[in-house]
Amino acid sequence: MGLLSLAIWMPIAFGVLLLALGRDEQARMVRWVALIGALASFLVTLPLYTGFKLDTAAMQFVEKMPWMERFNVHYHVGLDGISLWFVLLTAFINVIVVIAGWEVITRRVNQYMGAFLILSGLMIGVFSALDGILFYVFFEATLIPMYLIIGIWGGPNKIYAAFKFFLYTLLGSLLTLIALIFLYTKSGGSFDIATWHKLPLDGTTQTLLFFAFFAAFAVKVPMWPVHTWLPDVHVEAPTGGSAVLAAIMLKLGAYGFLRFSLPIAPDAAREWAWLMIALSLIAVIYVGLVAMVQQDMKKLVAYSSVAHMGFVTLGFFIFNDLGVSGGLVQMIAHGFVSAAMFLSIGVLYDRVHSREIASYGGVVNTMPKFAAFALFFAMANCGLPGTAGFVGEWMVILGAVKYDFWIGLAAATALIFGAAYTLWMFKRVYLGPVANDDVKALVDINSREFLMLALLAIAVLVMGVYPKPFTDVMDTSVMELLKHVALSKLN
Repeated sequence: MGLLSLAIWMPIAFGVLLLALGRDEQARMVRWVALIGALASFLVTLPLYTGFKLDTAAMQFVEKMPWMERFNVHYHVGLDGISLWFVLLTAFINVIVVIAGWEVITRRVNQYMGAFLILSGLMIGVFSALDGILFYVFFEATLIPMYLIIGIWGGPNKIYAAFKFFLYTLLGSLLTLIALIFLYTKSGGSFDIATWHKLPLDGTTQTLLFFAFFAAFAVKVPMWPVHTWLPDVHVEAPTGGSAVLAAIMLKLGAYGFLRFSLPIAPDAAREWAWLMIALSLIAVIYVGLVAMVQQDMKKLVAYSSVAHMGFVTLGFFIFNDLGVSGGLVQMIAHGFVSAAMFLSIGVLYDRVHSREIASYGGVVNTMPKFAAFALFFAMANCGLPGTAGFVGEWMVILGAVKYDFWIGLAAATALIFGAAYTLWMFKRVYLGPVANDDVKALVDINSREFLMLALLAIAVLVMGVYPKPFTDVMDTSVMELLKHVALSKLN
């Protein structure tokens, strides 16, 4: 078993161990086992970064062995510059989520922690899979732990939200399965994704494949207008569930566009780029306006996620290195910032048991340390220079201006909406005099919560001040992908 397999299966093994531990009387031991498992799983991913070669677009840390030999399906995993950072991000967020649920979760602790560890391994599997069926298995398997996390530890309408999440994401994926089977027959019986990238496909076939992939990946991102499941799910999901959903699970869809849609159907991707750009701009502008009128903090940040992911898909379909790299950087930055935003809301919810903006006011007077973190994350969510939230959006806007000035201008003006709804929420929740007895009784964050928020704050600041390690890793792979898409046009 190589390093990459260890990164996939170690959290899953720890998750299964936690499920076996059982009773809530053992909760203290369960939490420590979960933390050790999450930390060990994160440490295993670090050599993937230190040992990564920047000068090649080839897959690295590749492992391949037969799985279902009759159908030529292999356990085939590897990383390139596009996928590497998402493996590290997934493992890092998993550690944060275990710390976040340390005191908050008091029932079925082993199942809660186990579900997150298993989910972490499955998501790393999605980012690593180089075999079409292996990708599909990991992609669909991530639904199960998240469905249980929402359905068991969620809010009053948790069952409705869990079903909506499951059905939306499953229905789109069925068309993708048909596309995978078609590519298998077209390639002479191969599920190797790299082989599919080289298939000579006519325009109609490419268009059908493009929209089959779109059905799964657009729902997962989620793009407008198939985004309606996300606010409901975020509102009902427990804090850790919302953090992982926003930070990692939404990225699975965007990653799918780069691994499947663009390289397998490059002509269709260029032909339908206008549609993808239009949908992305609607997400950035219209959904940003929708976020402004939200009264529920979680709903506001959920709509904010849709708007931020709109920048990602916009970057991918303007077909230049600044746009695609900017989209990838924005995905990583959004992983840090959105997780921080949801965990901050969780800190307040654990104390007051309300997500309504109207239930708060003047929190800075009773929780000054926490308010400082909340302000920093709010600024990152606005895209303040010096924070992670700025780098990706700035690169995408530069790429969009290079592609078409008016598209770049539309994307840039949308940043004003992001600043408006984020700062408006911060003003009403944190600033001013103490609004009521609930706020008056608030106690500032403890050492556990401080650690959780400090780790995310460091990540947001480091990425904002020095994004070079992030862009260096992806540059060669992005250039290779764009060259592939451009060459197909010449052929």
